[in-house]
Amino acid sequence: MKRHLLSALTLGLLAGVCGMAGAADKPASGIAIEYVDPAVRAQDDFFVHTNGKWLATTEIPADKSSWGSFAKLHDDLQPQLRAIIENAAKTPGADADRQKIGDFYASFMDEARVEQLGVTPIKGELEKIAAIGDKKQLPALIAQFNRTGVTAPLGFGIHQDNKDSTKYVADFFQDGLGLPDRDYYLKQDDAKLADALAKYETHVAQMLTLAGDKNAAANAKAIVAFETEIARIQWSKVELRDPVKAYNKYDIAKVGELMPGFDWNAYLAATGVQGKATYVIVSQPTYLQALDKLLTATSLDTLKAYAQWHLIHDSAPYLSKAFVDANFAFYGTVLSGVTENRPRWKRAVSSTEGALGEAIGKVYVHEHFPPEYKARMEKLVQNLLTAFKQSINTLDWMTPATKKEAQTKLAKFTTKIGYPNKWRDYSALTVKRDDLAGNVARANEFNYNRELNKLGKPIDRDEWLMTPQTVNAYYNPEMNEIVFPASILQPPFFDPKADDAVNYGGIGGVIGHEISHGFDDQGAQYDGDGNLRDWWSAADHKNFKAKTSQLVAQYGAFSPLPGYHVNGELTLGENIGDNSGLAVAYKAYKLSLNGKKAPVIDGLTGDQRFYMGWSQVWRMKMREPAQIVQIKTDPHAPGQFRANGTMRNQPGFYEAFKVKDGDKMYLAPKERVIIW
Repeated sequence: MKRHLLSALTLGLLAGVCGMAGAADKPASGIAIEYVDPAVRAQDDFFVHTNGKWLATTEIPADKSSWGSFAKLHDDLQPQLRAIIENAAKTPGADADRQKIGDFYASFMDEARVEQLGVTPIKGELEKIAAIGDKKQLPALIAQFNRTGVTAPLGFGIHQDNKDSTKYVADFFQDGLGLPDRDYYLKQDDAKLADALAKYETHVAQMLTLAGDKNAAANAKAIVAFETEIARIQWSKVELRDPVKAYNKYDIAKVGELMPGFDWNAYLAATGVQGKATYVIVSQPTYLQALDKLLTATSLDTLKAYAQWHLIHDSAPYLSKAFVDANFAFYGTVLSGVTENRPRWKRAVSSTEGALGEAIGKVYVHEHFPPEYKARMEKLVQNLLTAFKQSINTLDWMTPATKKEAQTKLAKFTTKIGYPNKWRDYSALTVKRDDLAGNVARANEFNYNRELNKLGKPIDRDEWLMTPQTVNAYYNPEMNEIVFPASILQPPFFDPKADDAVNYGGIGGVIGHEISHGFDDQGAQYDGDGNLRDWWSAADHKNFKAKTSQLVAQYGAFSPLPGYHVNGELTLGENIGDNSGLAVAYKAYKLSLNGKKAPVIDGLTGDQRFYMGWSQVWRMKMREPAQIVQIKTDPHAPGQFRANGTMRNQPGFYEAFKVKDGDKMYLAPKERVIIW
């Protein structure tokens, strides 16, 4: 239920530290030379040059929508997590957390029990929705959906107040679509999106039929029409990136004025916010105003069918095979191009992690994350922070006063590495060995209550928003913190046997990426205490806008599929993170050499290995339907452009590979974007 503005790598991440090879050892290059395609010049397509043979010979696994460095790391992690979870499942009577881990996993793996139950686990809730006789009952239903993790037109979360980071605040925001983005409903001149929408309506009807709806086809048509109207009144994903526009503070007694036809007092009481807060944040006020009119104009029967559909959809992975298969056929195959569902044990591991992630993480850290890894990571992060500090001082576009503010913010960065200082308490979560759907709903409500109970209490600065076993990392502007989970201390991010160059290009570039998020177009709007505050001069804003506009244009020209271009505005923050992060990592690498010349390994100079280290991190392939979803919804550019797009703006890359005018990777110096 969080609406944190954190910036994460999402397609993959990082961890590690350099200088681990012994003095007597000859370090490896760390570059997957076997994947380099010499037929493609580095100066023309660096991504394909580095990864070409892999791209030509690798097939995406049948149960994956994409495959590459990140997906492989995540997949390699699954047997380790399975062992932890199955050991817990085999030892009833162990400590309370392990008992819950084991029972949750066992409930997922008891396929016979799930098959026997069919739709029974949600039948009671479906009947309650069917029995609703008045729209006045909708606020309580939406609040219940918020509690149990079911999609509703109104979302709710708890996070730090963007303008007073010492307090938690309740935030209400747009939600309610069954397709990945509003474009799937509104851009019907796109044949692929139109086809997806038509198949979505068929899928909705199929799922309603499975649940016993005698009027499934008509209800599906009405549901899609209703969701299309929701899409029409929603803000775009580019608009959602503006934290100032999304900060709309309302006295709790007056927020209902946005929706006079909706009983906000009943809704606030049902959410549990009433009595815990004096004010709330509304992220998209115009959406709430339009939603009020839409709910009034829509028949109660359609609203009930819509609610039943989303209850069925969100419960489908935990019901009988007919529901699982139908759900996968649309969301797996139609939307993502995947031809085979993941094995049940992998789905069980993911679901158990979703419910008890930190309890599993505690065991994972004990078994797979030696203390020295954390110490090494701390040293590397500190090296990158030092390089970033020096970089600020050399900027030619920022005024001295703003540089001072930037240094103040950087000095207040908090770094979290590996795992939390204190582990989450799961004592209030009830898990039953024979009730999978109930376990999922209770886990969602447990997390909801945990968030709700933050209101009025001090900020928990020890909290993590990812588990230690998550292959990712993030920057949270409200905390002004960079966070690096334990699970990515392995190639291609970090190779303990490799020379420093590849590690600075891989993990170093990613650490720099997260640091840079504190100063991207979103993060730079927050000060060192995590508050939305404009600490820039007018001249700084003008200069920064000129540079970011160039970056928007650069990435907007990239096209991974015919007719589909990268959204340069949506991906701007991540592109700033990539370009600035790699530039700072390069400076840190140069500092690490202490004036010495890097060795030539595998015929590659240190600088060449540095840039190839970055390129091989983004090695990946993606199925076409999944690529469309990414373009429409993901703030990250596709992997090939995170490699090539970043390289074209790095002066060191031109020197390392002798890139010159006429080469396809070449940009004239005045066109290169150098921000931090």
